Amino acid sequence: MIKEEPLSNKAGVLFRVVAVAEAFSWAGLLIGMFLKYVVELGEGGVPVLGMVHGVMFVLYLAVTLAVFRPLGWSWRVLVVALLASIPPLFTWIFEKWALRRGRLDGPERLRNGGTGLFVAKEPEPANA
Repeated sequence: MIKEEPLSNKAGVLFRVVAVAEAFSWAGLLIGMFLKYVVELGEGGVPVLGMVHGVMFVLYLAVTLAVFRPLGWSWRVLVVALLASIPPLFTWIFEKWALRRGRLDGPERLRNGGTGLFVAKEPEPANA
């Protein structure tokens, strides 16, 4: 019998991958802009990096909206996650915060295991 992984685990992994990728696309765009405007080495890849970052930004917003219910986020956490997409690299900071706080495990994390590396599991009741 194959044990199916809970939906919230898949949602958490998907969110983590997209959040970190969005942060890297921000970093790439900032480096490209530095090379173009400060060092003046030409385009510096800004058109391509800008397009990649734009796609990752939209993907981050879509994934965040898609996973907030399976992960059991409150509206407040959702708003913070969406606002994290605006400043550079804040999606990565939010992802690290969410991981530490167990926000990427979903409401069933204690029953199904989850992905939380920093969340202690409740002890199972002793059989008498």
